[in-house]
Amino acid sequence: MIVKPRIRGFVCITAHPKGCEAKVREEIEVAKAAKNPNGPKKVLVIGSSTGYGLSTRIAAAFGSDAATLGIFFERPSMKGKPASAGWYNSVSFEKAAHEAGLYAKSINGDAFSNEIKAQAIETIKADLGQVDLVVYSLASPRRTDPTDGETYKSVLKPIGESYTNRTLDTDKGEVSEVTIEPASQEEIDHTVKVMGGEDWELWMNALDEAGVLAPGAKSVAYSYIGPEITWPVYTNGTIGQAKKDVERAAAAITDAHDCEAYVAVNKAVVTQASSAIPVVPLYISILFKVMKAKGTHEDCIEQMVRLLNERLYGGDLQLDELGRIRIDDWEMHEDVQKAVADVWPEISSESLNVLSDFSGYQNNFLKLFGFGLRGVDYNEDVEVEIDLPSAG
Repeated sequence: MIVKPRIRGFVCITAHPKGCEAKVREEIEVAKAAKNPNGPKKVLVIGSSTGYGLSTRIAAAFGSDAATLGIFFERPSMKGKPASAGWYNSVSFEKAAHEAGLYAKSINGDAFSNEIKAQAIETIKADLGQVDLVVYSLASPRRTDPTDGETYKSVLKPIGESYTNRTLDTDKGEVSEVTIEPASQEEIDHTVKVMGGEDWELWMNALDEAGVLAPGAKSVAYSYIGPEITWPVYTNGTIGQAKKDVERAAAAITDAHDCEAYVAVNKAVVTQASSAIPVVPLYISILFKVMKAKGTHEDCIEQMVRLLNERLYGGDLQLDELGRIRIDDWEMHEDVQKAVADVWPEISSESLNVLSDFSGYQNNFLKLFGFGLRGVDYNEDVEVEIDLPSAG
């Protein structure tokens, strides 16, 4: 079928298989150009199909020749409709890894469940023996707790009082104000249950108890802090409470296992998750323009190459006062943040394309779903029903 982008709100409901493959191949070339023989060799990536999780898998495999097992929950093609972008990304990654002679398998299912944890452990036992790096990169709106069967839902809300600020309607390209009402205590608790560190701990406990966690292994989970203008809805909001729990979990994992567990604070980039957060798309659009002008702009793959090569496996962790790896250092540099703050009160719908890189934001958003890639014929009839190579 001929696949075109169909956008609803902050999600594109179609994905292009060849476009997703082109995007994955682009990231592979970045990773290959930054080889690190001292990197991880056997890697489990929990949440491996999009964003930072996918880029970490690519950076480990093609930067350090690592064997990788990926866990994700994606939609394959059904009834002739395109699969999700994450499905096509994973198919493309496995295909490229196998071509390069690298081990790559994937498990599609609910990473919060005991069943998927057990399946991952059995796969590691059978194929890898042990893993030396565990990447936790889940971004889910809901989680069913395997102990009590209750389903919890996360929310993006401030805490204590309502929050009003400027935001960007990415469909219409309009700058406007948004007001978000504060979360209830139940909503805060549920968000921590979904996006906090509990499941990361359960994974690490299960891996260690099964004997598949290598001595001296490393583990990393991802977070974001950002500028003060976003703090009420993120860092000081419900998601921020969940991220504090991830930091708690990192310390608990390090204490309980022969494993160094870290939280990496990453740069703001266009992902399916970040596009859903009010205020953030406008901030990212301005940030892109500033950082591109300074020559310090990075997307997911550049961030993850730097994280693995320079920080986790380069002997230069550069931990902050709370023990976090700050890979957002270029974003949070004083001159970058001042430039963004100077633009913020001046930007409007009319000046959006002058004062920000909204076109760059839009391009990155479409690329998440395989659209707008060089060398792809989007008028071509393509096969949308594609199986994972490791499923065969």
